[in-house]
Formats: sequence, structure tokens, C-alpha cells
Amino acid sequence: MKRIDARQRALLVEEAARILVEEESGDFASAKRKAASRLGFPAGRNLPSNSEIEAAMMQRQRLFQGQAHEALQTRLRQAALRAMRLFDSFNPRLVGSVLKGTATPHSDVNLHLFSDSHEAVLISLMERGIPYQTGERRFRLGESQRSYPSVSITADGVRIEAVIFPYDGLRQAPLSPVDGRPMRRAARREVEALIGDVLTE
Repeated sequence: MKRIDARQRALLVEEAARILVEEESGDFASAKRKAASRLGFPAGRNLPSNSEIEAAMMQRQRLFQGQAHEALQTRLRQAALRAMRLFDSFNPRLVGSVLKGTATPHSDVNLHLFSDSHEAVLISLMERGIPYQTGERRFRLGESQRSYPSVSITADGVRIEAVIFPYDGLRQAPLSPVDGRPMRRAARREVEALIGDVLTE
């Protein structure tokens, strides 16, 4: 398979970042393929890493979106806080683009919940009359991959997806698809500090 050169690589990074920021796509692999196709480059062996593209995303958001981007991050983090209060008994943690500050208008709020019975999460939503959808997400932990149940709700036009881990999953975060390191998780107080605001109960 043909390798791309340094100039092609740099252009591919910028185009993939633009696709992720401006289009309804949150998948790095798909963005890289689209970028290579649009630029007429081979899908070579030395495609840029997800970390490189994420860094370019952050730069693009700062340069071209400014205050609008900051306002979006605040709105999504406030939605995250409301959801974390809803799921308070399941030790919620915020993860992903809303925590990192790279979220786009198409981004979901991603939470990790912890319970040895995922049905307990569903029951808590049913008791409150909150509509939900179920699914599952696959994560890498060390050398292995595992699937975990998830539940999605919508609040104030924001989609919240919460993955339900066993309680002892608090001790080991799955590996990030961006850099392969344990995912950063933030508890409610850290999220409150990020937006400099404590929502009223």
C-alpha cells in the first residue's frame, strides 16, 4: 500500500479536522477516509493519528469559532451536569469531547455510570417517566475488548448517552480511541469547576 508524503499528511490532518468540526461525523477513521478521498490521496499506511487530528480540531475551533464554540461547550457541560444529577446514585463521570472541549453541534454528552445491575439504571428512568433507548458500546481495556450496556436520553435538545459499567469499573478506565491512554473521567464537582457555575438544585 502506497505511503503518503509529509505534505499530503499535513493536508489530510487539516481536512479530517474540518470534516469532524463542520460535518455530522464523530468518527476519526471515517473522517480520515473521507479526507483522503476528497483530496485524491491514497489511503496509505502512514495516515495521521487520531491525536494529530484532534489537536487540529482544537486549533480550528479556537481560530474560526471563538466565542460561539465556548458557548456551545458551556451549554453541553450544563446539560451534562443536569444528567449527572439525574444519575447521581450511579457515580456518574463525564468523558469524551464535552469534557475535552472539542465538542461540535453534532456531539452527544457521554457519561460513564457504575452499577452491578444495569437494570437499576433503567428502573430509575422509568420511575421518573423519562423515555430512553438502550444499546451497547464496545471499549478496550488493556489487551481485551468488552461490550457494556448503554442508555440514551434527550434533554433540552441534547442527546445524553450513558454507558453502564460494573461498580468496580470505577477503578479502571477504558482506553481512549484517540490516544490509547486511559480515558479521562470527571466527577460532577470537576464539571462544575470547568464551567465556573453550580446549577441550582
